[in-house]
Amino acid sequence: MGAFFHTILYQPLLNALIFLYNTVAFEDFGLAIIFLTIIIRLILFPVFQKSALHQKQMQDLQPKLKKLQDHHKGDKAKQAEAMMALYKEHKVSPFSGFLLLLIQLPILITLYQVFRKSLSPDFLTSLYSFVHAPGAINYSFLGLINLAEKNIIIVILAAAAQYFQAKLSLPKVQPGQNLTTAERMGKNMVYLGPALTGFILLSLPSALGLFWIVGSLFSIGQQIIINKEPNVGELAKLPKQSN
Repeated sequence: MGAFFHTILYQPLLNALIFLYNTVAFEDFGLAIIFLTIIIRLILFPVFQKSALHQKQMQDLQPKLKKLQDHHKGDKAKQAEAMMALYKEHKVSPFSGFLLLLIQLPILITLYQVFRKSLSPDFLTSLYSFVHAPGAINYSFLGLINLAEKNIIIVILAAAAQYFQAKLSLPKVQPGQNLTTAERMGKNMVYLGPALTGFILLSLPSALGLFWIVGSLFSIGQQIIINKEPNVGELAKLPKQSN
């Protein structure tokens, strides 16, 4: 399995990074990272878009789901049946978010590995014969930041970008509205996620932080587009529960 991922994912992404470094990035490693991240996100745009749209649809359905749960309180079978009918009515699968995540993860993890291993001296051994191996990699970003070293500014920007991305993905909550468990967890993750990201990136080369920033900025733009989509609809009128 390791050899499969190396050949199918790692090696093509590594060669693309060096090709970009040699050409449009003008031997600026930071620009090469930015260009490669944007290209990958554009290729995966339909998958990320569908995943974000699915998340918004699930959020929009939460009031209906809660009403169904209250209506069929005490009868788990009818509750599950009604929930599945609601999903079918709005053409939403509760499992599609997980499947979309499985599609994205291998590529994102491989990108992480490419940027991490690109800082080691032997990473150029995986280049194709037609990709020129530079004599030495210039790890500078615009002549300002050495991406092979830690950088607190990159860490702060990465955490801030993730915070705004998470903030945009939260559903709108009316003042005084009682939050569901999922909504409370989502609200907490707005702060926990960036804090955890900052903590992890503090010990890593800033090349990985730059990759994280570009991906988060792309997701922010995508989330803004998603948030302009109309809601899945008004709350369904459910029959009153009989005594």
